[in-house]
Amino acid sequence: MKSFGKLYLIPTTMGESDPMDVLPQTVRRTIEVIDHYIVENDKTARKSIKAVYPEKKQSELVLFTLNKRTETSEHNDFIKPLLEGKNMGLMSEAGCPGVADPGAAIVKLAHEKGIQVVPLVGPSSILLAMMASGMNGQSFTFNGYLPIDKDEKKSAIRHFEKLSYDKNQSQLFIETPYRNNKLIEDLLQILSPATHLCIAADITLPTEFIKTLKVADWKKLKVDLDKRPAIFIIHKM
Repeated sequence: MKSFGKLYLIPTTMGESDPMDVLPQTVRRTIEVIDHYIVENDKTARKSIKAVYPEKKQSELVLFTLNKRTETSEHNDFIKPLLEGKNMGLMSEAGCPGVADPGAAIVKLAHEKGIQVVPLVGPSSILLAMMASGMNGQSFTFNGYLPIDKDEKKSAIRHFEKLSYDKNQSQLFIETPYRNNKLIEDLLQILSPATHLCIAADITLPTEFIKTLKVADWKKLKVDLDKRPAIFIIHKM
């Protein structure tokens, strides 16, 4: 019986930081021996690999690009090295692959083919924000991006606030970084003054900012998060 390779889920840093500050040695050892990767962004992946293991020869790397423009029909071609017995790495553009990331489709396919999936420890902005928020770590939901349409966004915010109250469940969501400041304005206008809001930006970076306050208290502050990756968490008690 032919043996398959293993699919390693390889985390990356979430910005310009020393990989060894946020990634365990397991990641370095894995990158040392793997040459085939499925990545979200070719340039970013090569930079990440070089940062973790500078001795790696870039010419030896075989990278398959997986993003929102990738056709599902290409996925089977991506995993051919696995079916041939070679180990492969799956890398997100930032953080952990498979979580809020297109790599989940490859992980699903690997399971369907009977390929072993090996997740490696690394930074997850969702979990790190939740850990630092002081909100309900026993019950929370990540909702991805809010709608772009103004009215739909307002309805979504109110819906998540009601869910947090009805289920005692913290609600997480993100926004395109250049829209962060507008989202903060919307949240402070729409949410109840007593609702708790956590804003976590630049997680694991030197410019990290994480703060949880009631909406009424946020209104007394001026925060500029323009073009800074951020996660927002709300919870109405």
